[in-house]
Amino acid sequence: MQLKMTHLIGRSRPLAKFLATTRRAGVAAVAMVALAAPVAAQNLFAPALTVNDDVITNYELVQRTNFLTILRAPGDPAELARQQLIDDRLRNQVTTEAGIEVTPEQVKAGVEEFASRTNLSAEALLQAVGQEGIAPETVRDFVRGSLAWRQYVRDKYINQARPSRAEIDRAVAQGPQPGVRVLLSEVIIPITPETADQVEALAREIAALRSYDAFSDAARQFSASDTRNNGGRLNWIALNTLPPQLQPLLIDMNPGDTTAPIPLPNAVAIFQMRGIQEIVPPTPSYSSIDYAAYYIPGGRSPEALARAAALRGQVDRCDDLYGIAQGQPESVLDRESRAPGQIPSDIALELSKLDVGEVSTALTRSNGQQLVFLMLCKRTAAVNADVTPEDVEAALTQRKLSVFAESELAQLRANALIVEQ
Repeated sequence: MQLKMTHLIGRSRPLAKFLATTRRAGVAAVAMVALAAPVAAQNLFAPALTVNDDVITNYELVQRTNFLTILRAPGDPAELARQQLIDDRLRNQVTTEAGIEVTPEQVKAGVEEFASRTNLSAEALLQAVGQEGIAPETVRDFVRGSLAWRQYVRDKYINQARPSRAEIDRAVAQGPQPGVRVLLSEVIIPITPETADQVEALAREIAALRSYDAFSDAARQFSASDTRNNGGRLNWIALNTLPPQLQPLLIDMNPGDTTAPIPLPNAVAIFQMRGIQEIVPPTPSYSSIDYAAYYIPGGRSPEALARAAALRGQVDRCDDLYGIAQGQPESVLDRESRAPGQIPSDIALELSKLDVGEVSTALTRSNGQQLVFLMLCKRTAAVNADVTPEDVEAALTQRKLSVFAESELAQLRANALIVEQ
């Protein structure tokens, strides 16, 4: 999970100000001591739970809870800390068994990369969280576990994760993809250490509302955002522009549902879903189309058509035609990559009917004396004109590795023996 919070709602200035605190003042902690108080009252170093006989202490729960509070992770920081620490133990068990070791130099680089997300140096980040009672080793353990798991997943699944040439070509050809947009209302309540108890109680009451009118009334009465004058209503927002931590919370909501209170710097936010829609993408435009034309003597004669039919069974992609044409005059094979407007109209029309790797034999040349074996090699969407195949391969590989990682972790959870102390 990426833990940097960006501006939540680009069109809502007050909310953007709350979430911009990291850039203005480094890591700003919200006073959420009440979340960890029940645990803190116990022996901090006593076991809180075990995961396959590995112990998680109360101290670790308090540390991770406070760390997540500073990072402003949505939801209940205490519950999220519990789930994360369980997952950490499960990942650590398999990475240890696999012999994965993370060097101090790798941990240092990982902390520096993590700190850069908040525009801080590693030293400044550790100092800032230390001022909130969070030990540097809590941050280092968090980073160390992530690095070891990443290496384990890559070592185990990299061969399965590498995309095929066809997958890369399809990705390069893709234009804008369907998306989702959401229609939200917001209530932003300022919070201070002195008002924490009252604000948290009020936020829970507002989160229990299901009526649009009641939620709007609460926004007018309690919200600090300028949207209070409009009952807290925001305009349509593309889901993928919201912070990654919020997207899974919102995608499962129905109109009328509200989020649990979400801690922000010096405030608590509650969102109500008013609508959710699929965004239909525009028809993609292409910067270039790559195709091959192999010329077979005989036009549309039975012999030429039989030769074309046999050839279809011998080639899977355009590069295979070079082997077919080997030893023949260069003129029997044309391989072109052109902007759509530069392609002859009859060829362009046939290509529009094809997917990558498919063939048309509808055209002839030389006054009907040559049959054109026309094959579509690749389309490049205009939005991907500057993207290299290497970039696409890396992105597809990472996406597949993420799927493998989530699948393995889900299996580890299902098989784990978790005991509350």
